[in-house]
Amino acid sequence: MEALSVTSKGQVTIPKEVRQKLGISAGTQVAFQVVGDCVEMRAVSTPSEVPTSAYGLLKSGKKPVPAEFDVASLATKR
Repeated sequence: MEALSVTSKGQVTIPKEVRQKLGISAGTQVAFQVVGDCVEMRAVSTPSEVPTSAYGLLKSGKKPVPAEFDVASLATKR
């Protein structure tokens, strides 16, 4: 077990191995409980997944183009 220092604000850095094992990342909520002379820390909730795509995040006020629309037809018109 690794000993860590507590900052003047009462903060401790959770070791990387522990964060990875418990799935703790930025935004994860944790709860503390005193049991005898020990403290238990549990991950209560994890942040929602980061989107891998931005598809659908932006909305347009324009009418959608029909699926059967042929973009190549624009190049032949003059």
